[in-house]
Amino acid sequence: MQSAVTVLGLGPMGRCLARAFLDAGLSVTVWNRTPGRDRELVERGAFGAASADGAVAASPLTVICVVNYDASDAVLRTEPVTRALKGRTLVNLSADTPGRARDTGDWAERHGIRYLDGAIMTPTTTIGTPASVYIHSGPEDLYAEHRAVLEALGGTHTHLGEDVGRAAAYDIALLDVFWTAMAGYAHAVAIARAEGISARELAPFAQGIATILPPLFEEMAAEFDDGGFSGEGNPLTSGLSTMTHVVHASQEHGIDAGVMRAIEATARRTVELGHGTDGYIRVAEVLGRRA
Repeated sequence: MQSAVTVLGLGPMGRCLARAFLDAGLSVTVWNRTPGRDRELVERGAFGAASADGAVAASPLTVICVVNYDASDAVLRTEPVTRALKGRTLVNLSADTPGRARDTGDWAERHGIRYLDGAIMTPTTTIGTPASVYIHSGPEDLYAEHRAVLEALGGTHTHLGEDVGRAAAYDIALLDVFWTAMAGYAHAVAIARAEGISARELAPFAQGIATILPPLFEEMAAEFDDGGFSGEGNPLTSGLSTMTHVVHASQEHGIDAGVMRAIEATARRTVELGHGTDGYIRVAEVLGRRA
């Protein structure tokens, strides 16, 4: 296994990545646009580079993790850094859209940079532990070459395919699940409080609802991929009625029901298109239709 890696970007996640590499015994070079953030890492044995291109030149593999691709472009697409990256491998663990990932892949290819895209699917506290989850996409042979170093970060690593935008596509889809669920929970807490129920009182029951979801995800995935859309036992018309209840209860307490109104409107449109006896996952098919 190669013994050196560079980390660009020392925000909360970048610092955790660098620590994990250090803990695994690798030679780690770090750089951050804002000076001073490398102090703790340098004290632990990392090399603090004075410039981004100097950091890149120190290792065959560079990992960048910043807030988005605007931020990573500002670092990578400067002449000194682009030149230093030529012939080396860049792994971008910043978060952005699949289109931005593919654009960066095209840029890397034009400049002779070996490129892998990826995403971190778990919080900073999991980095370096078995609980962390990473997804990667890009050339499979390149991933295989650097897999041992990446696995020094701990947890599970999955290569999702040669399409460099595929990891970002998974990331966006899974963030969609996460944030809509978080929005639903926040709205539920608001309604519960208006009815005199504390968040702590609601939480165990909310957790019970959450345990229903994993088998439903699997069942609905099969229905969607197979085109079955069975609504036996819970047709969309029944679900639509309960969505309306949530909207009405929100209105009674003056609580913003914008999120549920959007969900209700999409379900109603699906029913109006003649799919009222189908299961809820039919909504995904309707959402994906091009006008």
